[in-house]
Amino acid sequence: MDKKVKVIVEVVLLFAIIGLTYAIVRSILKPVEFNKQVAFRSELAIQRLKDIRTLQVAYKSETGKFLSTVDSLKDFYNNGKISVVMQIGSLDDSLAVVHTEKIKKKNRKITPQQMYQMYLDGDNLLIFSVENKIDVKDTLFKGRTDFCVDSLAFIPFSGGDSVIMSAITRQVSGVQVPLFEAKMPYKLLLKGLDNQLRINLDHEKMDQNRYVGLQVGSIDAPNNNAGNWE
Repeated sequence: MDKKVKVIVEVVLLFAIIGLTYAIVRSILKPVEFNKQVAFRSELAIQRLKDIRTLQVAYKSETGKFLSTVDSLKDFYNNGKISVVMQIGSLDDSLAVVHTEKIKKKNRKITPQQMYQMYLDGDNLLIFSVENKIDVKDTLFKGRTDFCVDSLAFIPFSGGDSVIMSAITRQVSGVQVPLFEAKMPYKLLLKGLDNQLRINLDHEKMDQNRYVGLQVGSIDAPNNNAGNWE
Protein backbone atom coordinates (compact mmCIF):
# COMPACT_ATOMS: atom_id res chain seq x y z
CA MET A 1 0.00 0.00 0.00
CA ASP A 2 1.24 3.44 -0.89
CA LYS A 3 2.70 5.14 2.20
CA LYS A 4 0.58 8.25 1.68
CA VAL A 5 -2.61 6.21 1.38
CA LYS A 6 -1.64 4.25 4.46
CA VAL A 7 -1.25 7.46 6.47
CA ILE A 8 -4.67 8.68 5.28
CA VAL A 9 -6.29 5.39 6.25
CA GLU A 10 -4.68 5.48 9.68
CA VAL A 11 -5.86 9.06 10.26
CA VAL A 12 -9.39 8.16 9.19
CA LEU A 13 -9.39 5.13 11.47
CA LEU A 14 -8.09 7.26 14.34
CA PHE A 15 -10.89 9.79 13.92
CA ALA A 16 -13.40 6.96 13.61
CA ILE A 17 -12.14 5.45 16.87
CA ILE A 18 -12.27 8.85 18.59
CA GLY A 19 -15.79 9.43 17.28
CA LEU A 20 -16.94 5.97 18.36
CA THR A 21 -15.36 6.41 21.79
CA TYR A 22 -17.04 9.80 22.18
CA ALA A 23 -20.40 8.34 21.16
CA ILE A 24 -20.04 5.50 23.68
CA VAL A 25 -19.05 7.89 26.48
CA ARG A 26 -21.93 10.21 25.62
CA SER A 27 -24.40 7.33 25.64
CA ILE A 28 -23.18 6.44 29.14
CA LEU A 29 -23.05 9.99 30.47
CA LYS A 30 -26.34 11.18 28.97
CA PRO A 31 -28.57 9.29 31.47
CA VAL A 32 -26.26 10.32 34.32
CA GLU A 33 -26.52 13.99 33.38
CA PHE A 34 -30.26 13.63 32.87
CA ASN A 35 -30.73 12.12 36.33
CA LYS A 36 -28.65 14.88 37.89
CA GLN A 37 -30.87 17.49 36.26
CA VAL A 38 -34.01 15.64 37.33
CA ALA A 39 -32.78 15.64 40.94
CA PHE A 40 -31.79 19.32 40.82
CA ARG A 41 -35.04 20.50 39.24
CA SER A 42 -37.14 18.26 41.47
CA GLU A 43 -35.56 19.73 44.60
CA LEU A 44 -36.64 23.25 43.63
CA ALA A 45 -40.07 22.09 42.49
CA ILE A 46 -40.69 20.12 45.69
CA GLN A 47 -39.90 23.17 47.82
CA ARG A 48 -42.40 25.21 45.79
CA LEU A 49 -45.07 22.53 46.25
CA LYS A 50 -44.34 22.41 49.98
CA ASP A 51 -44.82 26.19 50.16
CA ILE A 52 -48.14 25.85 48.35
CA ARG A 53 -49.16 23.17 50.86
CA THR A 54 -48.16 25.36 53.81
CA LEU A 55 -50.37 28.19 52.56
CA GLN A 56 -53.24 25.82 51.77
CA VAL A 57 -53.16 24.28 55.24
CA ALA A 58 -53.03 27.74 56.85
CA TYR A 59 -55.98 28.90 54.76
CA LYS A 60 -57.99 25.79 55.63
CA SER A 61 -57.30 26.29 59.34
CA GLU A 62 -58.99 29.69 59.02
CA THR A 63 -61.84 28.89 56.63
CA GLY A 64 -62.34 25.13 56.64
CA LYS A 65 -61.65 24.81 52.91
CA PHE A 66 -58.84 24.97 50.36
CA LEU A 67 -58.24 27.39 47.50
CA SER A 68 -58.38 26.30 43.87
CA THR A 69 -55.95 28.81 42.33
CA VAL A 70 -52.43 29.93 43.15
CA ASP A 71 -53.47 33.56 42.61
CA SER A 72 -55.92 33.15 45.51
CA LEU A 73 -53.12 31.73 47.62
CA LYS A 74 -50.92 34.71 46.77
CA ASP A 75 -53.71 37.07 47.83
CA PHE A 76 -54.08 35.15 51.10
CA TYR A 77 -50.35 35.51 51.74
CA ASN A 78 -50.28 39.22 50.91
CA ASN A 79 -53.54 40.30 52.57
CA GLY A 80 -54.79 37.50 54.81
CA LYS A 81 -54.49 36.87 58.53
CA ILE A 82 -54.13 33.66 60.55
CA SER A 83 -54.90 32.87 64.15
CA VAL A 84 -51.91 32.48 66.42
CA VAL A 85 -52.20 31.34 70.04
CA MET A 86 -49.85 33.25 72.30
CA GLN A 87 -48.87 31.85 75.70
CA ILE A 88 -48.07 34.58 78.22
CA GLY A 89 -46.38 33.75 81.50
CA SER A 90 -45.37 30.43 83.04
CA LEU A 91 -47.05 28.16 85.59
CA ASP A 92 -43.60 27.70 87.13
CA ASP A 93 -43.74 31.35 88.27
CA SER A 94 -45.48 31.09 91.66
CA LEU A 95 -45.90 34.86 92.00
CA ALA A 96 -47.57 35.04 88.60
CA VAL A 97 -49.87 32.13 89.47
CA VAL A 98 -51.05 33.84 92.68
CA HIS A 99 -51.42 37.21 90.96
CA THR A 100 -53.43 35.75 88.06
CA GLU A 101 -55.77 33.88 90.42
CA LYS A 102 -56.45 37.11 92.32
CA ILE A 103 -57.33 38.87 89.07
CA LYS A 104 -59.69 36.05 88.07
CA LYS A 105 -61.40 36.04 91.48
CA LYS A 106 -62.03 39.78 91.25
CA ASN A 107 -63.46 39.46 87.76
CA ARG A 108 -64.71 35.96 87.00
CA LYS A 109 -65.83 37.01 83.52
CA ILE A 110 -62.49 38.42 82.46
CA THR A 111 -61.54 37.38 78.92
CA PRO A 112 -58.13 36.49 77.52
CA GLN A 113 -58.30 39.62 75.37
CA GLN A 114 -58.84 41.77 78.48
CA MET A 115 -55.92 40.07 80.19
CA TYR A 116 -53.83 40.65 77.09
CA GLN A 117 -54.66 44.36 77.24
CA MET A 118 -53.63 44.40 80.91
CA TYR A 119 -50.37 42.72 79.87
CA LEU A 120 -49.80 45.36 77.19
CA ASP A 121 -50.49 48.04 79.78
CA GLY A 122 -47.62 46.71 81.90
CA ASP A 123 -48.93 43.86 84.07
CA ASN A 124 -46.17 41.28 83.56
CA LEU A 125 -47.37 38.88 86.28
CA LEU A 126 -50.21 37.35 84.29
CA ILE A 127 -50.53 33.80 82.99
CA PHE A 128 -52.91 33.22 80.11
CA SER A 129 -53.15 32.24 76.47
CA VAL A 130 -54.80 34.41 73.85
CA GLU A 131 -55.62 33.97 70.18
CA ASN A 132 -54.62 36.84 67.94
CA LYS A 133 -54.95 37.48 64.23
CA ILE A 134 -51.60 38.13 62.59
CA ASP A 135 -50.75 38.97 58.99
CA VAL A 136 -49.83 35.81 57.09
CA LYS A 137 -46.74 37.40 55.56
CA ASP A 138 -45.49 38.28 59.05
CA THR A 139 -45.62 34.66 60.19
CA LEU A 140 -45.30 32.10 57.40
CA PHE A 141 -41.92 31.83 55.65
CA LYS A 142 -40.52 34.59 57.86
CA GLY A 143 -36.77 34.64 57.44
CA ARG A 144 -36.88 32.45 54.31
CA THR A 145 -34.62 34.27 51.85
CA ASP A 146 -35.48 31.80 49.08
CA PHE A 147 -39.23 32.35 49.29
CA CYS A 148 -40.93 34.48 46.62
CA VAL A 149 -44.72 34.49 46.59
CA ASP A 150 -44.80 35.68 42.96
CA SER A 151 -43.01 32.49 41.86
CA LEU A 152 -45.53 30.12 43.42
CA ALA A 153 -47.72 29.94 40.33
CA PHE A 154 -44.98 28.76 37.97
CA ILE A 155 -43.30 25.43 37.31
CA PRO A 156 -39.51 25.88 37.54
CA PHE A 157 -37.59 25.62 34.22
CA SER A 158 -40.83 25.44 32.23
CA GLY A 159 -40.55 28.87 30.67
CA GLY A 160 -43.60 30.21 32.50
CA ASP A 161 -46.08 27.32 32.57
CA SER A 162 -48.42 27.35 35.55
CA VAL A 163 -48.73 24.88 38.39
CA ILE A 164 -51.86 22.77 37.91
CA MET A 165 -53.99 23.18 41.04
CA SER A 166 -57.50 22.08 42.03
CA ALA A 167 -59.62 22.11 45.18
CA ILE A 168 -62.92 20.35 45.85
CA THR A 169 -65.05 19.06 48.70
CA ARG A 170 -65.67 15.32 48.42
CA GLN A 171 -67.90 13.08 50.49
CA VAL A 172 -65.80 10.44 52.21
CA SER A 173 -67.52 7.87 54.44
CA GLY A 174 -70.51 10.18 54.70
CA VAL A 175 -68.40 13.22 55.65
CA GLN A 176 -67.68 16.24 53.46
CA VAL A 177 -63.88 16.48 53.22
CA PRO A 178 -62.04 19.43 51.63
CA LEU A 179 -59.26 18.27 49.28
CA PHE A 180 -56.67 19.96 47.10
CA GLU A 181 -53.84 19.00 44.80
CA ALA A 182 -51.04 20.83 43.02
CA LYS A 183 -49.15 19.22 40.13
CA MET A 184 -46.02 19.78 38.04
CA PRO A 185 -45.85 17.30 35.12
CA TYR A 186 -42.39 16.15 34.06
CA LYS A 187 -43.20 17.24 30.51
CA LEU A 188 -43.02 20.85 31.75
CA LEU A 189 -40.60 20.57 34.68
CA LEU A 190 -37.99 18.76 32.55
CA LYS A 191 -38.45 20.92 29.47
CA GLY A 192 -35.23 21.20 27.45
CA LEU A 193 -33.75 17.91 28.66
CA ASP A 194 -33.42 14.76 26.55
CA ASN A 195 -36.96 14.08 25.39
CA GLN A 196 -36.59 10.32 25.01
CA LEU A 197 -35.21 9.95 28.52
CA ARG A 198 -38.09 12.07 29.80
CA ILE A 199 -40.58 9.86 27.95
CA ASN A 200 -38.90 6.80 29.48
CA LEU A 201 -39.31 8.36 32.94
CA ASP A 202 -42.99 9.03 32.23
CA HIS A 203 -43.54 5.40 31.21
CA GLU A 204 -41.72 4.21 34.33
CA LYS A 205 -44.09 6.22 36.53
CA MET A 206 -47.13 5.04 34.58
CA ASP A 207 -46.03 1.42 34.98
CA GLN A 208 -45.91 2.07 38.74
CA ASN A 209 -49.40 3.61 38.54
CA ARG A 210 -47.96 6.91 39.76
CA TYR A 211 -48.39 10.49 38.54
CA VAL A 212 -45.91 11.43 35.80
CA GLY A 213 -44.48 14.37 37.65
CA LEU A 214 -44.50 15.88 41.13
CA GLN A 215 -47.73 16.25 43.06
CA VAL A 216 -48.82 17.32 46.52
CA GLY A 217 -52.26 16.48 47.89
CA SER A 218 -55.01 14.69 45.98
CA ILE A 219 -58.59 15.47 45.00
CA ASP A 220 -59.31 11.77 44.41
CA ALA A 221 -58.94 10.63 48.01
CA PRO A 222 -57.63 12.03 51.33
CA ASN A 223 -53.87 11.52 51.70
CA ASN A 224 -53.10 14.00 54.47
CA ASN A 225 -51.83 16.46 51.83
CA ALA A 226 -48.76 14.29 51.20
CA GLY A 227 -46.39 14.78 48.30
CA ASN A 228 -45.70 11.87 45.97
CA TRP A 229 -41.99 12.22 46.78
CA GLU A 230 -42.61 11.50 50.48
